[in-house]
Amino acid sequence: MSVSSTEKEAVFLDGSILRHVLVMTATGSIGLVSVFIVDFLSLIYISWLGDPHLTAGVGFATQISFFYISLQVGLSIAIGALVARQVGAGDRIGARKVAAAAMFHIALISLVLSLASLPFVRPLLELTGARGETLEAAMLFSMITIPSNALLAVGMAASSVLRAVGDARRSMYVLLSGAIVTALLDPILILVLRFDVAGAATTTVIARICYAAIGFWGVVHVHDMLGRISARRLLHHLKPLLAIALPAIAANLAAPVSTTYALKIFASYGEQVVAAMTVVDRVTSVAFGATFALSGAVGPVIGQNFGAGRLDRVRATLLTCYGVAIAYGVVVWALLALSAPLIVAAFAARGEMAELIVFYMRIGVAAWLFLACLFAANAAFNNLGYPFLALIFNWGRATLGTIPFVTIGAHYGGPKGGIIGMGAGAAFFGIAAILVSFGIANRLAARRAEKSAT
Repeated sequence: MSVSSTEKEAVFLDGSILRHVLVMTATGSIGLVSVFIVDFLSLIYISWLGDPHLTAGVGFATQISFFYISLQVGLSIAIGALVARQVGAGDRIGARKVAAAAMFHIALISLVLSLASLPFVRPLLELTGARGETLEAAMLFSMITIPSNALLAVGMAASSVLRAVGDARRSMYVLLSGAIVTALLDPILILVLRFDVAGAATTTVIARICYAAIGFWGVVHVHDMLGRISARRLLHHLKPLLAIALPAIAANLAAPVSTTYALKIFASYGEQVVAAMTVVDRVTSVAFGATFALSGAVGPVIGQNFGAGRLDRVRATLLTCYGVAIAYGVVVWALLALSAPLIVAAFAARGEMAELIVFYMRIGVAAWLFLACLFAANAAFNNLGYPFLALIFNWGRATLGTIPFVTIGAHYGGPKGGIIGMGAGAAFFGIAAILVSFGIANRLAARRAEKSAT
């Protein structure tokens, strides 16, 4: 379990920031996009069964799962920020203790909350608008996958620890391993054995086992990043974890709340519209997987430089991330607009479902330019000690940036109007988050300069 001196160093304190961001984003993208591609293929397999209730059911179940994933993402953001700061400050022993305590708490919290929520799954699905056969398909998928949330939490936490120490490649392997397993099993369970939704859910559970196993191996046996810690010290480390995790979780919960509200509005227009939005969600997850990875990449780079007092590199990292996010978004928008007919054909969409998919790919995708910047800004807030700003901006977009915009848009323009409304709200809050993140970085730099002068 030896760790080379190179691996022990805070690797983001020197060298090209653009290179660090691109390498971290590229390796993160491979893992994330592979997962999204597998989800994309799973939905295609389900749609090929010819039952729109199954497709819509998976869509409703996915919205519920976002709440659990938001919990796990918030916890993984916290462990990544804490470990990166310790690494940047040169305290490897402290980093190992933080990693050990945080991974224990993350697994326990996720397991307890997931099991406790099982009785409330059906009411939540009904609240989003699921009914009849669609509701039963969503229930089946949810009840199989929810108990495995703790495994996903361990895998995500381990991936964050690996990114925090600069091992982007092994962090990628965590997600890539589960994606490979899913790609192999999904067509067998869904199409060959005809397990339908149950087959897709079973594959998800097996993939999560892979996430946890590969991630734990990398953290323990490759980097030796889990230090020994007493039960008393476990509680000591819970407070700083929750100080970042709670506002991060609350911030991340805003996304499923806003999408659930939007889905409820769209559900009033029928299952064709719900199925279309489910397809849109899967396609954009694949296409914009790099923007999710970018928000994960900026955290360790900012965290290490913040821990080392390199505020000039923090500001440069922000500028680099926003530039990369916007450039990538423009390119992907153009590609999706051109490939819209192919996407319709791949999902065998017809009528209103096909029309709405094309409209989103050519118009609605614009929202992702601003969402990508908002994600990066939130990572900056969490790593610079301002997690409540991420909370404010995410919930601002989920409420003021979603409810009135989607409601008014849908009222006057139907589902298409609702999509335009979502984009307008994302634009307002994305631009505001960019400006505030630079303001925070400049303020921190000014404070450090004053302290150095005295």
